[in-house]
Amino acid sequence: MNHALVLRCAGRPVGRYAYRPELDPHLSPRPYLHPVTTLAGTPVSELRPADHPHHLGVGVAVPDVAGRNFWGGRTFVRDRGPVDLDNHGVQRHQGFKLQDPDGFVEDLTWTAGGEVLLSERRTVAAVELTATAWALDFTFSLTNATGEELSLGSPATNGRPGAGYGGFFWRAPKEPAPPRVFTADTDGEASGHAARADWLALSGDGWTLVFAGATATTRHDPWFVRAAEYPGVGSSLAADARLPVAPGDTVVRRVVTVVADGTLERDEAAALVRKAVTA
Repeated sequence: MNHALVLRCAGRPVGRYAYRPELDPHLSPRPYLHPVTTLAGTPVSELRPADHPHHLGVGVAVPDVAGRNFWGGRTFVRDRGPVDLDNHGVQRHQGFKLQDPDGFVEDLTWTAGGEVLLSERRTVAAVELTATAWALDFTFSLTNATGEELSLGSPATNGRPGAGYGGFFWRAPKEPAPPRVFTADTDGEASGHAARADWLALSGDGWTLVFAGATATTRHDPWFVRAAEYPGVGSSLAADARLPVAPGDTVVRRVVTVVADGTLERDEAAALVRKAVTA
């Protein structure tokens, strides 16, 4: 059975959302968007690449939820490094509260070892910006479904410097040359990684992605950026310290991503972000 839906913008297909994918448990099965394309049809996402088979297009993944792996692949263990563990969780689709051609509202559970650790409400919308750009508006709300406090962690909080990834993540296609990385006032992967910039752009061959943290009343999470090794951008819910979530409490994050044809300059990226966040 085909458990997927097509996301459309201005009547054109721009993404496919697999909400009940059949995946190996080692990949931490979870819903994902892939392929995602520009309005002209250029692919800007990647699924299960050879360098990181557990990278699944565009979605939400956390490497450490109370010691359980919802990222996929090996788990970074303090004083041991990456280790293959039988600790993988599963994000399970529970149903759509709303389903339209240009977006949806979905309920999910995050389950590991037979226990529901988190319940999630996910809201996704495709918004037309111009004739050559659209925005993916992605909000996720994670609620502690246990009766005890739990915390979210990352390889960084477990002893691997600079690896604070976890949260929203977008794996872009690998091309012969690394993509350009820039923010409103910096250039390059080194300066973009771990920055709390309002927005960060990744620009490849004929496409540009501009990621904006848009969560209300919340300081921007640091960006996790890779370009030279592989192209990917995500948020860092637990960049330096574990993020505690009390029983019944909810962590909410909104990331709006401009998906544009062509190579954007800094002023163009900034203008599209402003339009996308307030659309």
